Amino acid sequence: MTHQAIMEVTKRIEKRSESLRQSYLTAMTHQQEAGRGRSQLSCGNLAHAVATAGCEDKQRLLDNTSANLAIISSYNDMLSAHKPYEVYPEQIQTALAKLGHTAQVAGCVPAMCDGVTQGQPGMDMSLFSRDLIAQSTAFSLSHNMFDGNLLLGVCDKIAPGQLMGALAYGHLPTAFIPAGPMTTGISNEEKVSIRQQYAAGHLGQMALLDMECRAYHSTGTCTFFGTANTNQLVFEAMGLMLPGSAFIAPHDPLRRVLTEYAALVIASSSATSPRYRPLYEVFTAKNLVNGLVALLASGGSTNHSIHMIAVARAAGYILTWQDLSDLADAVPLVVNIYPNGSADINDFQAAGGVPA
Repeated sequence: MTHQAIMEVTKRIEKRSESLRQSYLTAMTHQQEAGRGRSQLSCGNLAHAVATAGCEDKQRLLDNTSANLAIISSYNDMLSAHKPYEVYPEQIQTALAKLGHTAQVAGCVPAMCDGVTQGQPGMDMSLFSRDLIAQSTAFSLSHNMFDGNLLLGVCDKIAPGQLMGALAYGHLPTAFIPAGPMTTGISNEEKVSIRQQYAAGHLGQMALLDMECRAYHSTGTCTFFGTANTNQLVFEAMGLMLPGSAFIAPHDPLRRVLTEYAALVIASSSATSPRYRPLYEVFTAKNLVNGLVALLASGGSTNHSIHMIAVARAAGYILTWQDLSDLADAVPLVVNIYPNGSADINDFQAAGGVPA
């Protein structure tokens, strides 16, 4: 049975959002009723969009009978969480080709890291990047070539921005494909101890730098429960990625299997399929509140008190801080992850992760 307070907050969000949500649903219905995007394009439009495709892919794109997925990537090779995305497009395209489908990298979005820009002038730009990412995602989807959408993004402002942009084309089935966390380098106790010793003047900068490099040492998201890992937890709880997929490490063989399967699920959920499930049907007030409950129960990033309000608005819902406060009164903290506790995200995954 659902907790009474959670039911009341959900109904309150639905009630105050009736007009805005209906306007959003009307826009999504118009997009859906317009039919498949490629069928609306002129010969010149299509020629531009398939010019670089190989012979087999070009034929599939032109005959308009198979699914073509958009890939929106936050890949760069400087930041650990985004480096794994370098190989995802080829993996996705190869998996889809076996079933006669295609995928195109429709666009890429900027990917700032607060871990790098903290204390630097770039920190002042960080929050603004979310809206730029939302616009970049929507611009990428505006080519109207796609039957579904795969979002390759996880960190800080990136995943919320991608979701906001994708909601502008919410008639498309959409899924996030996460990168997963890096393996645990050193314990949180050692991190805290060395930072305290450095602050007290008992250790020099080289000792501090050595510790930080052992903590942040490979591809994948940082192992503490910051905004990046909170994005993955909340979006999995909302049904925006495969169950159990959030915290599989980049080098785990299961990571590739889940990436490929997510692509096949979205390809098989296009508008011509009986399994059609567009993003606007997945993103409901109930799923929104489910994500917020997961956020609160896990002690996730307080940045989401900003991001989730913006994401909700993009889907036609008016979420307030009072809603978050009332949910917080009803939801217990059940997870012990650093910085709220001593464990890291890999410990959380080993204990059962998001499904548990």
